[in-house]
Amino acid sequence: MTDTERAGVRVPDRPSLDGLAEKWTRRWAELGTYTFDRRKNRSEVFAIDTPPLTVSGSVHIGHAFSYTHTDIVARFQRMQGKEVFYPVGWDDNGLPTERRVQNYFGVRCDPTLPYVAGYRPPQQPVEEQQAVSRRNFIELCERLTADDELVYEETWRRLGLSVDWSARYTTIGTSAQVASQRAFLRNLRRGEAYQAEAPSLWDISFGTAVAQAELEDRDRPGAYHRLLFRAATAAADPEEDRGTGEPLYVDTTRPELLPACVALVFHPDDDRYRRLAGTTAVTPLFGVEVPIHPHRLADPEKGSGLAMICTFGDLTDVIWWRELNLPIRSVIGRNGRIRHDVPAGLESAEAGFRYAQLAGLTVAAARRRIVKLLRESGELIGEPQAITHPVKFYEYGDQPLEIVTARQWYLRNGGRELPLRQRLLERGRELHWVPEFMRHRYEHWVNGLTGDWLVSRQRFFGVPIPVWYQVRDDGTPDHDALILPAEAELPVDPQSQPPSGYSEQQRGRPGGFAADPDVFDTWATSSLTPQIAGGWERDDDLFDRVFPMDLRPQAHEIIRTWLFSTAVRSQLEHDALPWRTAVISGWILDPDRKKMSKSKGRAVGPDELLDRYGPDAVRYWAACGRPGADFTLDENLMRVGRRLATKVLNASRFVLGLGSADALRAPVTEPLDRAMLSELRGVIAAATTAFQAFDHTAALEAAERFFWAFCDDYLELVKSRAYGERGDAAAASARSALGWALSAQLRLLAPVVPFVTDEVWSWWRYGSIHRATWPTAHELTPLVGDEPGLRLATVGEALRQIRKAKSQRKVSMRTEVSLAEVSAPAAVIEEIRLATDDLRAAGHIDKLEFHPEAAPELVVACTF
Repeated sequence: MTDTERAGVRVPDRPSLDGLAEKWTRRWAELGTYTFDRRKNRSEVFAIDTPPLTVSGSVHIGHAFSYTHTDIVARFQRMQGKEVFYPVGWDDNGLPTERRVQNYFGVRCDPTLPYVAGYRPPQQPVEEQQAVSRRNFIELCERLTADDELVYEETWRRLGLSVDWSARYTTIGTSAQVASQRAFLRNLRRGEAYQAEAPSLWDISFGTAVAQAELEDRDRPGAYHRLLFRAATAAADPEEDRGTGEPLYVDTTRPELLPACVALVFHPDDDRYRRLAGTTAVTPLFGVEVPIHPHRLADPEKGSGLAMICTFGDLTDVIWWRELNLPIRSVIGRNGRIRHDVPAGLESAEAGFRYAQLAGLTVAAARRRIVKLLRESGELIGEPQAITHPVKFYEYGDQPLEIVTARQWYLRNGGRELPLRQRLLERGRELHWVPEFMRHRYEHWVNGLTGDWLVSRQRFFGVPIPVWYQVRDDGTPDHDALILPAEAELPVDPQSQPPSGYSEQQRGRPGGFAADPDVFDTWATSSLTPQIAGGWERDDDLFDRVFPMDLRPQAHEIIRTWLFSTAVRSQLEHDALPWRTAVISGWILDPDRKKMSKSKGRAVGPDELLDRYGPDAVRYWAACGRPGADFTLDENLMRVGRRLATKVLNASRFVLGLGSADALRAPVTEPLDRAMLSELRGVIAAATTAFQAFDHTAALEAAERFFWAFCDDYLELVKSRAYGERGDAAAASARSALGWALSAQLRLLAPVVPFVTDEVWSWWRYGSIHRATWPTAHELTPLVGDEPGLRLATVGEALRQIRKAKSQRKVSMRTEVSLAEVSAPAAVIEEIRLATDDLRAAGHIDKLEFHPEAAPELVVACTF
């Protein structure tokens, strides 16, 4: 490739998009273009709480979509003069990582096994996963996530994200563990964290509790079973049959939970059952006497209107159990099977015999068995009625959740405390939401909380809960006698190190210690990303410059998890919002308007699209989607984006080849030049206002619309004059206007198409365009002067009609028009008169005549 050099301007003769991404990715890294300058004070900083992407093998196109939106904001703010704190994080702990490691290496963790130094997983994963120790399993997690992070980083660099790679963090890294454990210990000391033996949502596949925020409903087939209860009758002898009273019918989809029934419930306004309030009923098969209560959550339209409360079938059972102060009669174990130990209340020989027929069975098998027993006893009324109903699943799980009782750690989040709930709702109203309607999703979630945040997980690859317990003389841990580390000792792993003052030989021994076996839920650490990235109590100087942060960008489906939980942690620790603005992105949809999802096999990765169209084109497509709106993956838009980037190269080459870079000091005297710059001034104002409102799509639309008019109309209209065909003064005016317009337009487009704009900028400017100042309407005002009385669009429309006439005649655009007659309202004629010479030159017109008021709108008739 040869270059045209002109007074310090070096323009390639054949500019190309090929290789630009590699060139500028390398140069930005070498020059530290996006490295945060911590010398700036807080008022000069724009800080972004970047989502730490879950490392799971491949980047989703939806991630490229939403992360591009954030990058556009970062680039705009940087050009506005802000020093942008834009870290990058990887969310690499938790269940998704463990599942990937299990599938990738063909292993599973067995914490009872000893560590094997130098362990190598199977060469090929096998159907029967190989058991490995906890430490070996964690090493494999660390190994795979490190490899995945390199792949993700390469994609992010190709996409042109202007993150500060020196501010990289991971949610399993040392600084993250310290922050997570420190925050928890402070929550604990303030009474905001507590442990309790309570009903917990349990995923059998993963063997862990999950939080309310991690649930999703999935429609599954089921059946209503009508069971026959009896109103209890007074009996002098407790051994006499009390189940001979009035029949009571209960419809349930969980007949296998009948032995866990602790009460019946009806709506207080249901006249059918009001008389039963305060009485008791006898359960079928097991003959257990249970109370009957009114409660507002009972649905009189559902089934018979009389429901059984079991501990526990669903979340409503938990509410009823808590509010009605009922006992626990638990029958499902953590393995998803009916427990062998007979629950309290089933002491009779008959009840014990019936229960023994269920013990050890899976839930599905127990359901079949108990239906058979009910049918034999005559207490199943009719046949089960098939239905399809929503069932609770863990978002990453593949089996329905059960509710089991277990000792877990909780964090207060307003679910059970009205004052805290109200404060979090107030924080939501203080936050600037983009779009505003997303605030309602936050409020809906907060108002719908039914309990505190369960933060412990029975897994392995996560931040350890920093707690030990004293061991009683009988060798059991005393969960009320906590042993806590000092903050200076963090991070700690209680399962592999003893607390201060103890030796490893005292582990599990009377008078010694026992480790808490659990790790934190990944959200318990990710909820601290402003603190982790900002250097909370690790780098006070940095933290003071970036916290509270300016922006939280994220997807709408994790408002209930990431956004809310971050607000909770910041409220508890800092009594403040962690950021000022939340910009919420929508989903990417496939051509069938369904959400693209890796779990459902409908995902597309960005790398193949980057290969095909280039990063500027992919970014252009992403920028066409507004915050909060779902958007379709449309490769036609990527083609448009590539065409735009190519046009930027070619139009810039033409403009700079005229010597426009040298003519910027020349006065702009011609009406058409001033009209173009006047319109550009309005575009700058509109785009700036849109960017400030986080509406990158409106900003792009304004800039792109003007750019195409500039190329298609203005360049053609002034080409001959810019070449000097009407004298030096007229040429200088055109070249000056072209130079100013190119400079402003490159900067307007730079946040969206960073590679091609920095390439062109380097042909005639020093430094990166991404550190240049944002264009302002003020910088063009001295050039425009008074209103030019002319609109570029008016003259452009006249030129388009002349071109159309030539196309219809199938002649060259350079063919001379012997006569062009312009008919239009007088005001439009006066506009075109101001650009007569430019229009004649561009249209190759010999004679130009004007006919004011001869037509209600502009019409150009051509004679050849």
